[in-house]
Amino acid sequence: MDIENVSMNIILRASNAKKHLYEALNHAREAEFSQIESTMKHVSDELLEAHKLQTKLIQEDTQRGLENLPVLLIHAQDHLMSVISEKSLVEEMIEIYCKQSEINKKVDYLMARMVDR
Repeated sequence: MDIENVSMNIILRASNAKKHLYEALNHAREAEFSQIESTMKHVSDELLEAHKLQTKLIQEDTQRGLENLPVLLIHAQDHLMSVISEKSLVEEMIEIYCKQSEINKKVDYLMARMVDR
């Protein structure tokens, strides 16, 4: 197995996931809630593919033992784990934006009713 190639693919997939994460967060910030689900699907797809690559490496190491662990592989693992952590935080932030939007709509409704009186 070409560890460097697999490592670069893990980095690529994790980077794509991170890009989509921040697209989803921007959609939430702009109250474009209908676009979040499909964007987060891209995040999940990219992370799944990165995880599959990671699993292949772990299986090969378990069966045959990897001869060396290049710094690139360590960086790939670190990058993937960071993006997975960021995903949890971004999901919480999106939830906050959604709830804030609901509150803002209720306040706007109540303010409009008060003006109408």
